[in-house]
Amino acid sequence: MKLTIPDAQAMQQLGQQLAGNCPSGSRLYLQGQLGTGKTTFVRGFLLGMGYQGKVKSPTYTLVEPYELTQATVYHFDLYRIHDPLELEAIGLRDYFDGEAICLVEWPEKAAQLLGEPDVMIHIEHRQALRDVTLRAVSNPGKIILESLHFC
Repeated sequence: MKLTIPDAQAMQQLGQQLAGNCPSGSRLYLQGQLGTGKTTFVRGFLLGMGYQGKVKSPTYTLVEPYELTQATVYHFDLYRIHDPLELEAIGLRDYFDGEAICLVEWPEKAAQLLGEPDVMIHIEHRQALRDVTLRAVSNPGKIILESLHFC
């Protein structure tokens, strides 16, 4: 599925819609250059899950946990990772327990440690717009995307 996103508000709306269709244990991986809107997407996703607080990029902390009513959401930013083994020190595998929803920016930095996502989200700059490609990688991912109605 390919979408053209005109602004930050629309990127947040996309995140909100996906949150409404995302069961516990889902994995969504976000790829794209710096400044493409990955954290803005996550902000919308968390808003869609009912979170009302501030959402900050975990660039330096690697992971930000959000304990919500319906699920725990972990937001990872792996941009500063130089060796995937660095993630073993934070207990990366423990976060992917099949119950929490994991949103991972820069998943390519973790190589084989993460496993496959349910949905891969790739964001590219196109002048002021963003081209977003959403690809289901698993059966749950197909269900998540089939129920998406983004305009």
